[in-house]
Amino acid sequence: MAPDWVLNERLEQDSFFLGTRDGVEFRLMKDARYAWLVLIPQILDAEEWHDLAQPMQNQLFAMSMQVCKKLKQATGADKMNVANLGNMVRQLHVHVVARHVGDAAWPGPIWGVGEAQAHEAPDKTIQAMRDLLDL
Repeated sequence: MAPDWVLNERLEQDSFFLGTRDGVEFRLMKDARYAWLVLIPQILDAEEWHDLAQPMQNQLFAMSMQVCKKLKQATGADKMNVANLGNMVRQLHVHVVARHVGDAAWPGPIWGVGEAQAHEAPDKTIQAMRDLLDL
């Protein structure tokens, strides 16, 4: 982690910490409607993929794909969505979302659709995700 790196306040507020691996923080979004993870490279002032050095670009992409495969297998998702928008939160972060036909936003994007639902047993869900991702 960069010495002055700090997680964006909104990302911290909207998600649960899962763990950190090789300079990338893994978080679970606080919306039980979706298996929704966020990967955040701990690089100071990184807002875009091209702000990262090539090795970190490659690493973040590889980690995103590993998370996709594990989430798809664990959830039986019909489609995996991977996105890095940054319009609301400038700090570079990658969303990985397991989607199912008929979910709350299907077939559209998840942003701005309905109200987030709290996880019934967040500690259990967090531990399950940590186990799934080997964190």
